[in-house]
Amino acid sequence: MAQAVEDWYKQMPIITRSYLTAAIVTTIGCSLEIISPYNLYLNPRLVVKQYQIWRLITNFLYFRKMDLDFLFHMFFLARYCKLLEENSFRGKTADFFYMLLFGATVLTTIVLVGGMIPYVSESFAKIIFLSNSLTFMMVYVWSKQNPFIHMSFLGLFTFTAAYLPWVLLGFSVLVGASAWVDLLGMIAGHAYYFLEDVYPKMTGRRPLKTPSFIKTLFADEAVVVARPAEVRFAAPPVEEMRR
Repeated sequence: MAQAVEDWYKQMPIITRSYLTAAIVTTIGCSLEIISPYNLYLNPRLVVKQYQIWRLITNFLYFRKMDLDFLFHMFFLARYCKLLEENSFRGKTADFFYMLLFGATVLTTIVLVGGMIPYVSESFAKIIFLSNSLTFMMVYVWSKQNPFIHMSFLGLFTFTAAYLPWVLLGFSVLVGASAWVDLLGMIAGHAYYFLEDVYPKMTGRRPLKTPSFIKTLFADEAVVVARPAEVRFAAPPVEEMRR
């Protein structure tokens, strides 16, 4: 059993493995009171006035207390982050990292701007960790890129992947979780999907082209097409050789 888990972990692509590890270590560290969540949450005032820049990153690593909701999000993170990195972004690690960076930037901007808008500022002020939203963004992007895959929700009903974000949003509402967190992930995911997949087809321009300095951080693996092992080439007929 331990060997199977180790093999599964080692087979994960680099970004998925790194994010999953950081999220689990951070959440367990907070549960054991080794790390204080008060040093991790998103606080614009502390970021600007006391230069606690790490909060822009750490608020994406903490998934609150270790309960059923935590297990659900670890499953979503391990599954859909891995599916995206291994399929849509295969051999494009820098592009995948840039997608997460774009999503984190959009989510942070929405929360900061929303906190300054009357009537909704109170709701945004309560969102101090964006880890669940970033996970939901990956689910949304995957569902948009694989809309026709058939899925089942707890064995109760089947649907296509295009409706997965809405099914999960409805489930969150049923269990009493905040719908805002999932909606933010959907907004960030749709922004990326539109700018990366829809807009370039409409205009021929790609606004989310990965910067070269990010590409230099990752040595993207080459996609190798292997020749079939048992293919043999017959010699030309004798008549053709005489010609």
